[in-house]
Amino acid sequence: MYKYNEFDEAFLAERNAQFRAQVERRIDGSLTEDEFKPLRLMNGVYLQLHAYMLRVAVPYGTLNSAQMRTLALLAEKWDKGYGHFTTRQNIQYNWPKLRDIPDMLDALGEVGLHAIQTSGNTIRNTTADHFAGAAKDELTDPRPYAELIRQWSTDHPEFQFLGRKFKIAITGSPNDRAVTKAHDVGLRMVERNGETGFEVVVGGGLGRTPLVGKVLREFLPQADLLPYLEAILSVYNVLGRRDNKYKARIKITVQENGIDTIRAMVEEAFMGLRGQFDGTDQQLLAEIKEHFAAPDFRSGSTEVFDAAYANDPVFRAWADTNLAEHRAEGHAIVTISIKAHGATPGDASAEQMRLMADLGEQYAYNELRISHQQNVILPHVHKNDLPAIHAKLKEHGLATANVGLISDIIACPGMDYCALATARSIPVAQEIATRFDELKMEHDIGHLQIKISGCINACGHHHVAHIGILGLDRAGVENYQITLGGDATETAAIGTRTGPGFAYDEIVPAVERIVEVYMARREAAEETFLETYRRIGMEPFKAALYPEAQKKVA
Repeated sequence: MYKYNEFDEAFLAERNAQFRAQVERRIDGSLTEDEFKPLRLMNGVYLQLHAYMLRVAVPYGTLNSAQMRTLALLAEKWDKGYGHFTTRQNIQYNWPKLRDIPDMLDALGEVGLHAIQTSGNTIRNTTADHFAGAAKDELTDPRPYAELIRQWSTDHPEFQFLGRKFKIAITGSPNDRAVTKAHDVGLRMVERNGETGFEVVVGGGLGRTPLVGKVLREFLPQADLLPYLEAILSVYNVLGRRDNKYKARIKITVQENGIDTIRAMVEEAFMGLRGQFDGTDQQLLAEIKEHFAAPDFRSGSTEVFDAAYANDPVFRAWADTNLAEHRAEGHAIVTISIKAHGATPGDASAEQMRLMADLGEQYAYNELRISHQQNVILPHVHKNDLPAIHAKLKEHGLATANVGLISDIIACPGMDYCALATARSIPVAQEIATRFDELKMEHDIGHLQIKISGCINACGHHHVAHIGILGLDRAGVENYQITLGGDATETAAIGTRTGPGFAYDEIVPAVERIVEVYMARREAAEETFLETYRRIGMEPFKAALYPEAQKKVA
C-alpha cells in the first residue's frame, strides 16, 4: 500500500497546523460558526445533530494494521469508544470535542491518514473494490490509479469549490463491487485488443434524483486517465447548475444536456488538456505502483482448513458465507462482518478494531480493507490460518456468518446522529436482523441485500438495494417507503417503489411478507431474490404488502 513520502508528510503537517489555528479562533470567538464552516468542511468536520463529527478518509478502503490501531486510539481517547464505517469507505467519529480534533488529525498524520476532502463541494475520497489486489476475477489492481487520483485531486485549485460534491469510484474487475454506476464518475477496468483500459461512466448518483450512470467512453487508455477526468470536471464546473443545490450534481447536468452533448464537450476539452500532461503523471503512477506490489504469498497445503471445514459446522457456515475466492492458490479473502444480529451496522469498538489490526498483521500480510458495505476485509489469508482467525473473531463478537445475507444490512446513521435525517435507520436495521435471526431463515433465503436510508439523501444506498427502505417524515411521524429490485453491480438498476409507506412498527412485518413471497415463488433454492423479482415482477409483492387495496380492486 502507498506510504507517505517527505512531501506528503510536510503537506499534511502544514494543513493540520492551519486547522489547529482556525479551531483556536473559533473557540475564542474570533470566528463565527458561519465563518468557520467552510474551513472545518475542508478538514472533514461536520456539525451534526448532537455534536461535531469527524470524518476520516480511508483512501480506496485500504489500511495497514498501524493505521487501524490509530483509528482505535481515536475512538478510545477522544470519542466514546467506537467509530462508524460508512458507505464511502470512511470512518466517522460522532462525539469528538472541537478542541480535540486537531490532536486527532495529528495522530492520523503520524500513520499516513487524513480527513482532507471528506466533505465539502470538492472531489471526495475515491472509493474502490474492497477486494482490490486480491480478487480472482480482477484484471488489474485499481488502487494505484485511485492513489493517483487522490494526489491529483487534493487541493486542486480548479475543483475546490464545485457546484456540489463529486464522487469517483473505481474497480479493476468486470464484476462491479464498487457501485461505479451510482457515482458521478465510475471507472471500470476493461480489456480491448490485449490492452487494459477504463470504461468511463458519468452521471450516476442516488439521493433525490436516483440515476444510473451512462457510458461516456467505452475504452479509455490508462495513460489518458487524468486528462480525461480533468476534462469531465472542467465541463461540469462550467456547465453544472449553481442556482439550486438539488440540481447541481453532474447527474442533472447529464440529464438536462444529454450524454451526447456532454461527450462532445468532454472530448473537446480532453484534446486541449491532453498535451498539458507531459508524462509526469505516468512517472508518478509507475512509482505509486511499486507500493502496491503483491505480497510474497505463502505456499503449502490447506489440510488444516480442510479438516476444520469437514468437522466443524459452525466454521463451515462462516467459511461458506464470509470467504471469497483469492487470486493466489491456497488463499482466501475474509470479510469480517461487523453486523452481529442486533448490532449497529458499521460500528466497531476500539477493542474490535485492535483485534482486526492484530489479525491483519499476523495473518493477512499487514493489510485490511473497508468495504462500502460497512464491513472489514482481510484481503490475503492462507487457508490454514482461517480456523485460528475464526476462533479469535468469535471471542470478540465478530464471527457472524451473514455476509451477503438479509442481516448484512447497509444503514446510514439516521436520526440518531444526522442533522439531515428525517427518520431512524439504525433501529430498523437492528430489528430486521434480529427478527430473521429468530426465524433462522437467512441462510435459506440466501443472497439478499437490504439497505436503509434515514432521509432522501440516500447515504444508505437504498435505491440500489434488492429491498430498499427510505425513512421520511410524514406530518411528524416516521414513514418508511419500500423499493424492490435495485442492483448495485455491473447490471445496476434503481429499485421501484412498491406503493404507500409503512409506519415504524409495520416495516419489519412488511419485509417478512416480501420474503415470504420470494420463498414461495422462487423456482429453486439457487434462484436469488433479485432473479425472482425480475422474473415475476412487482405485482405479487404488492399484493402481499397491500392486501386491503387488492380487496378494493376485486
